[in-house]
Amino acid sequence: MSGQTLLLNSEPKKLCILRLSAIGDVCHAVSMVQSIQRQWPNVKITWVIGKLEALFLAALPDIEFIVFDKRKGFSGLRALKKMLAGREFDVLLHMQAALRASLVSLCIPAKIKVGFDGARAKEGQWLFSNARIKSQKHPHVLEGFAAFGEALGLEAQPPRWDMGISAEDDRWALEQVSSCAPFVVISPAASKVERNWSVEGYAAIAKYLQGKGFGIILTGGPTDMERDLSQKIIQSCSFPILDLVGKTTLQQLLAVIRQAHLVIAPDTGPTHMAVVVETPVVGLYAHSNPRRTGPYLYLGYVVNQYDAIIKEQKGKPWQELPWGVRAKGENLMGRITLGAVKEKVDAVLRDFYSHS
Repeated sequence: MSGQTLLLNSEPKKLCILRLSAIGDVCHAVSMVQSIQRQWPNVKITWVIGKLEALFLAALPDIEFIVFDKRKGFSGLRALKKMLAGREFDVLLHMQAALRASLVSLCIPAKIKVGFDGARAKEGQWLFSNARIKSQKHPHVLEGFAAFGEALGLEAQPPRWDMGISAEDDRWALEQVSSCAPFVVISPAASKVERNWSVEGYAAIAKYLQGKGFGIILTGGPTDMERDLSQKIIQSCSFPILDLVGKTTLQQLLAVIRQAHLVIAPDTGPTHMAVVVETPVVGLYAHSNPRRTGPYLYLGYVVNQYDAIIKEQKGKPWQELPWGVRAKGENLMGRITLGAVKEKVDAVLRDFYSHS
């Protein structure tokens, strides 16, 4: 069945999704899951997922979420196996090529277990599945996930999202941002420090946007690194900035992003959260190929230093390298210039808001 449409006897009754993390990746996965729901409205979907990611997606309709807490190790696996004892799924979509996820898949009883194609079934994932998605050349992560739906024989559809943002979260966001509108969200921190742009860069683009009449809101998680970065940016600016770093739930953050004119961020969860609510993004990329992990609907507005850096490091253009290879180095984001970011910001304002 490798790379072929699965010849199911009928529409499955019970389907399980396995994608534990991270926020950006589950954003990509939601479009595929909701495509299944549109085409097979009667299928019962269970999603085995990480704890934080489950909180983020809790409002999605008609999905049973089962949380696997990776911090519990083998005791977490035993708990999951016990929880699923006596159940059987028609299909498992094993959408995470990592050994931990493959061990989780052993706890999920399913007749058909669909994994990635040979090139992407890393860490021995192919040993844990009995079917594969089709091979793809240079797919975005979202397109790789969409191939799981296609492997079931479903029609390929443009990505769409219904994130179920509550009226309460919308009201909360409106109250927070009312003094800033219209506003731009800057979410300055990625999960690793070396993937962050500079304090000076963020402060300068904030000043540029403030001069165009926009309020500036900083967002991010509650880590010391993120709080410290946001404070340094604020201290470098001579005008008010609303600091929401560490002060929102993920659903509240999504509601704030939905009301923004623009998001500026490196390769991090809020980049992809903006995509699901159709807020334009200027992504800042030096370590990873934006064609694979960039903001899917807004790839034309990415500031991309990856291409030049990876060619310097590997001696070959990205097209001749294994798909997904990352550039290495602590100061690569310093290659992103203020002028390049301004250019992309201006392009977004021109393309999306010049008529208003």
